[in-house]
Amino acid sequence: MEELKASGHLDDTLVMFTADNGIPFPNAKTNLYEPGQGEPMMISSPLHTGSWGKKSDRFGSTMDFTPTILDWFGVKYPSYTLNGVEARLTGKSLLPLLDNPSDPRFDHVFSSHDFHEVTMAYPMRVMRDDQYRLIHNINYRAPYPLATDLYGCPTFQDILYRTTTGQPTHWFKTLDQYYYRDEWELYDLQADPQELNNLAYDVDYQYVFAKMNKTLFSWQEETNDYWRCLPHSILLGSQCHDMHNHKKTYWSDEDQRMVVV
Repeated sequence: MEELKASGHLDDTLVMFTADNGIPFPNAKTNLYEPGQGEPMMISSPLHTGSWGKKSDRFGSTMDFTPTILDWFGVKYPSYTLNGVEARLTGKSLLPLLDNPSDPRFDHVFSSHDFHEVTMAYPMRVMRDDQYRLIHNINYRAPYPLATDLYGCPTFQDILYRTTTGQPTHWFKTLDQYYYRDEWELYDLQADPQELNNLAYDVDYQYVFAKMNKTLFSWQEETNDYWRCLPHSILLGSQCHDMHNHKKTYWSDEDQRMVVV
């Protein structure tokens, strides 16, 4: 900001700040739990000095940066097609939040992950709102892959050492729980901020699961996501066709939860 002031552009420059990923710790970088999906995001606009120093609990993503920049300059997104599909932005300008930090249009956000490096494929699609996070682990039958800097960090090396030597890790997950995940994960972030209790297969949360699942899939259709039918269907044209590779899900009275076999 001091550089902008010194150059005489403090009063005509929009400043946006974020980061590329979460910290390289377990559950963070390359993950889409809260420590991985949550990143710093700050905006400073000389036309909205009333917003300076204020915080908003609404949701934005890096998909919103391009619409924000175009909005700032008053430029319309060009009209064209890509692979026969109309190209359009699915993010939205963040500038309205500077006038109304509680803008209800920003009540949820989506995230996606395909791979960190080409050998680390683990596609996920995620929806987050004020209370819940829904994660679809599309490649859930494979162990979760590790980024090299995550594997090499002292924290993870300590977890590996303690696990292989049979010592307590003092972590809230076992290594197996970290590697092998359910296809669907649903967490109540208000009651369970560490995201330990997966509610996706709990019959009491099936309405929440179904509602968020529908919204997430609609976003995947809107963005022409080629992964949207996987892992149990194949995308042909614009339709999902069942591959009949489903696992069976049933309610267990003994366990008092949905069980997948």
